[in-house]
Amino acid sequence: MNTSKRITVLIAEDHLIVREGLCSILKTENDIDVVGQAQNGLEAVKLAKKLHPAVVLMDIAMPRLNGLEAARLILEEIPSTRILILSAHTEDAYVEQAIALGAAGYFVKQPPFLILAEAIRDAYKGNTFFSASISKRLRDQEKQHSKKIAKGILREAEVLQLLAEDGVLLTIV
Repeated sequence: MNTSKRITVLIAEDHLIVREGLCSILKTENDIDVVGQAQNGLEAVKLAKKLHPAVVLMDIAMPRLNGLEAARLILEEIPSTRILILSAHTEDAYVEQAIALGAAGYFVKQPPFLILAEAIRDAYKGNTFFSASISKRLRDQEKQHSKKIAKGILREAEVLQLLAEDGVLLTIV
């Protein structure tokens, strides 16, 4: 494979064993190169500025600078870099913050890690990737939001209909 087509990845994770495990998994992929490893948020920002990776796998809970803030700084400096949050935190607040700052996805640190390469490729292509459990929650939230909007529109139509029937509403422009 042409080396210019390889996806460069920076891993930002404070636990050495997790970093090494991620590197081992990604070494088996023909189109992905781990170009750097950071053990804290400040180091992640510094390495991203130096290496310009295509994708950063970013843990949230890290010393010296949390992953969300580090991701924000990286995206400000290198907007073409795609950030994949890799975290044990599954709370909605973390996911919402990651989405708001422009992360390309949110991957929960749970097996199967076999989909990690798929997530990196999706992010690299400009798509988003969320772990199955988070995707389901986001879909459910979107459905609830859509239902609320539909109910509001229906209620507005009912009010307009009542006003028209009572002669209060003469013309609608």
